[in-house]
Amino acid sequence: MLTKRIIPCLDVKDGRVVKGINFVKLRDAGDPVENAKIYEEQEADELTFLDITASCERRGIILEVVKKTAEEVFMPITVGGGIKSLDDIRLLLKAGADKVSINTAAVKNPYFVEEAAKRFGSQCIVVAIDAKRDGNSWEVYIYGGRTPTGIDALEWAKRVEDLGAGEILLTSMDRDGTEEGYDIELTRLVSDLVNIPVIASGGAGTLEDLYEVFTRGGASAALAASIFHYKKYTVKEAKRYLKGRGVNMRI
Repeated sequence: MLTKRIIPCLDVKDGRVVKGINFVKLRDAGDPVENAKIYEEQEADELTFLDITASCERRGIILEVVKKTAEEVFMPITVGGGIKSLDDIRLLLKAGADKVSINTAAVKNPYFVEEAAKRFGSQCIVVAIDAKRDGNSWEVYIYGGRTPTGIDALEWAKRVEDLGAGEILLTSMDRDGTEEGYDIELTRLVSDLVNIPVIASGGAGTLEDLYEVFTRGGASAALAASIFHYKKYTVKEAKRYLKGRGVNMRI
């Protein structure tokens, strides 16, 4: 049985870590490199950096933050935000990222996912899906959750798998920052639909929420921010709790 992963997420804006609710109402959560060092000490399995305004502000990628972090920590790093070309991916991997997360560019040109997977390997390519409930379905949003696309999130998840994505980072916009629990229904539907790992994101508020998304939601990994940034729990506490309840964790 594969081990489940706990992945702290550092949303970055203007060089600082921030956290919001439903993709807005941002508040400061510290320096990205210092946060990364803390999470490595707590034995996080991976770390994700998301430059949350790069796409909507039409900015470039956060190379300097990645370089500084890679010099200080040794856990795998995924970076997303503002990635528009194969050259962006190459520069991020060269700077020390292990994987890249693509959302807006993938929706605008799905074959970018295919090209990236062929060039760098599927193991490097994560497709981020920001999904918002619309009745009995979920719609994909781009540009940092600002722009609806009319694309069904489940259909999109299956398509990006077919295009060569190695993982899906699935964020429930309705649950983001609320600490009310992950969208278990959405996570389970996508996890059952695809054969690649699904990273659940949006809504972690308690250790029980992590347990639920792994067991009922079928997620391979759980992304969390608020519960770790504001020291409600440590990653070590989360992993010990999950291990104690029978979830296969690396400790």
